[in-house]
Amino acid sequence: MFDYLIAGITLGFIAGISPGPLLVLVITETIKYSRKEGIKMALVPLISDLPIVFFSVLVIYKLSDSDILLGIISILGAVFLFYLAWENIRVKSINVNIVSEKNRTIRKGVIANFLSPHPYLFWMLVGGPISIKAYNHSLISVILFIAGFYIFIVGTKIIVAILSEKSKNILSSKFYVVIVKVLGIILLLFSIILIKDGFQFLNWI
Repeated sequence: MFDYLIAGITLGFIAGISPGPLLVLVITETIKYSRKEGIKMALVPLISDLPIVFFSVLVIYKLSDSDILLGIISILGAVFLFYLAWENIRVKSINVNIVSEKNRTIRKGVIANFLSPHPYLFWMLVGGPISIKAYNHSLISVILFIAGFYIFIVGTKIIVAILSEKSKNILSSKFYVVIVKVLGIILLLFSIILIKDGFQFLNWI
């Protein structure tokens, strides 16, 4: 049961700190306006992801009777995680360009998250299958997985907002780059687990 909580926490932390449009918006809103605006941006996944999570888990649940489809989805999820891992491992720094415009923090964040392919791919190929697997174990397991994921994706972005108020060059720091590279290696481990799950669904092992 608690292994799903740990999986949610780990994936949430990685998603929260890895380079992406929403993380950049968290930092730019903090630098342009205030820490409060950055924290508001960090809360965006709690608003924008709900329909994505519901739709993805529902689709995966409908397909859960087919081991072949679940196997294919798991392998595709492993490929997606491998891609994210590679992006993290090869990262050097991110330049944050500050452009003055009218402040509509939540609206900008929701639009950015909806237009980003990552939430859709993550929940269709990774989060959805893990949620169904957790649900087959127990209801509390899937609750712990999703709660752990969102507490840490939001919490990590809030911490980034607080830190970026003190340092505008947080994404260029060596410490940040090292953390992202280490998290990339952890994502590789998760991709291996998904490949194993996919092979088991396909009866290849």
